[in-house]
Amino acid sequence: SDVLAVQLLLKEAGLNRAMRIAPLFETQDDLHNAAGVIDQLLSLSDYRKSLAGPQEVMIGYSDSAKDAGTTAAAWSQYRAQEELVAVCAKQGVELILFHGRGGTVGRGGGPAHEAILSQPPGSVAGRFRTTEQGEVIRFKYGLPQVAAQNLNLYLASVLEATLLPPPTPKEAWRAVMERLAADGLAAYRKTVREDPQFVAYFRQATPEQELGRLPLGSRPARRRSGGIESLRAIPWIFAWTQTRMMLPAWLGWETALQNAIARQEESVLAEMRDQWPFFRARIDMLEMVLLKADSGIARLYDERLVADELRGFGEQLYQHLSQAVEQVLHLTGEAHLLERHPQVRASISVRDTYLDPLHLLQVELLARSREQGDAICPAIEQALLVTVAGIAAGLRNTG
Repeated sequence: SDVLAVQLLLKEAGLNRAMRIAPLFETQDDLHNAAGVIDQLLSLSDYRKSLAGPQEVMIGYSDSAKDAGTTAAAWSQYRAQEELVAVCAKQGVELILFHGRGGTVGRGGGPAHEAILSQPPGSVAGRFRTTEQGEVIRFKYGLPQVAAQNLNLYLASVLEATLLPPPTPKEAWRAVMERLAADGLAAYRKTVREDPQFVAYFRQATPEQELGRLPLGSRPARRRSGGIESLRAIPWIFAWTQTRMMLPAWLGWETALQNAIARQEESVLAEMRDQWPFFRARIDMLEMVLLKADSGIARLYDERLVADELRGFGEQLYQHLSQAVEQVLHLTGEAHLLERHPQVRASISVRDTYLDPLHLLQVELLARSREQGDAICPAIEQALLVTVAGIAAGLRNTG
């Protein structure tokens, strides 16, 4: 009915020219129902008559990861695309998938080549539409030569994915991925939704409250009412990035991988990582995020900003982070994260030299601004904004 309402609006406005209407599927439940909705829609004769060429469908990455964690969200997005390809093939309609990605791993971000090649077979049929947001635009397209290089990379990746599509995942891989997604979802929601200390800790340990007052972004940090679920995906990830916890990008994976290894599925995981671009891309992005995470920096925020009764909860999160690193290293068989990519490790290490002082300044500025309450000194507010921008620039994919 949402799509038909748009169609009615176009008719009432006198726009009789056929236009593509692209529904967005983003939450966990929406992704599970996407194929059924599109199948029903394409079965309506009046809608088919007004369809302007291909059916476009937007896959959302931000709210699905915030709702279910990246483990479950990534698998739901993959399955939804597979099912949409099958439905449109059955209906005889060309499908265009529009990927609503952000700059962070928690919002579907990552290297374009790996992202495109990790899509399900048949989902990239000579076309690929995606969003580029925030600081990513400047990094990728700020200079003509860099812009041309990135556009050529997209072109080459789409051609490769079309002409040499990735393999269809084996049933054994699917079964393992289903269990990983279920375990990751349960672990993520146990912490984020079910633990009564989470919201209080999040608001004290991160600059989430201050982000709403700073001139950042194009939309309010929060929707009109509600708790964590009302917080928009960008400030949700941005706040955790500022403290170097990077929690939305990895929480759930530590339990999912540990359980899989305990079930003696290690050989299947190794095969998936070696032969399945989708799973390999997930693990590569997880490694990158964990390398940027720094529990030592995050503890500085806890020591200065978090009430004593919530410190224990923070320690639990640090244990989860350490567990995530341990499980990934166990899976890759390497001594250090991204050991096979020394240039990436070196780049992050160099940036840490400049980031660490900014974190120290931000912790102190947050403490002082909270002591002042609503009557915050403009100089402190401006200095806080500088640290936020500096940390975001240093970590890069932050929004």
